[in-house]
Amino acid sequence: MGGGVSTAAERDRVPKQDRSRATRQRLLEAAVACLAEHGWAGSTVSVVAERAGVSRGAAQHHFPTREDLFTAAVEYVAEERSTALRELFPDGPADRRAVVAAVVGLYTGPLFRAALHLWVAASDEEQLRARVTELEARVGRESHRIAVELLGADESRPGVRETVQGLLDMARGLGLANLLTDDTARRERVVAQWAALVDTALD
Repeated sequence: MGGGVSTAAERDRVPKQDRSRATRQRLLEAAVACLAEHGWAGSTVSVVAERAGVSRGAAQHHFPTREDLFTAAVEYVAEERSTALRELFPDGPADRRAVVAAVVGLYTGPLFRAALHLWVAASDEEQLRARVTELEARVGRESHRIAVELLGADESRPGVRETVQGLLDMARGLGLANLLTDDTARRERVVAQWAALVDTALD
């Protein structure tokens, strides 16, 4: 009899957990979209909750403060970026031009745009700055590690680590340029040149 009560409780709890996870996911996706479209100033918890289709109270249950919400959103963005890069090349090291283009693509899409808005906010918000700085350091290490793996780079050789880091820095710069204008044509030429430079440096 006790077992039946336990099973019923479990049956009740699992859908609740699923609903909670789904709500959290909707809030994170809405926060990313709001940041990308409206920037920090226009992205309040109320705006995000409305976009996610949940109450402000439900949003605050998951994320007690605005900083909690948007730090979690950028962490979510970072995980999505890493996952997207890995999924492009599930078999590991790939054609270097394709890898360079994929890395640049991650820095020129809406995920990067959302992260950038949070960086700008963090430069003025003391409470947010430490959390975003720590998170970005971790994201940077992970991005570097994935790039090294996909490029088949041997970092024990002089200059290789700096070449990979230069690729990531260049991709970030192209992402910034893309915020103001559609830089596709120039970006394609830069990607081709960087792929050639990376090939020379890594071979």
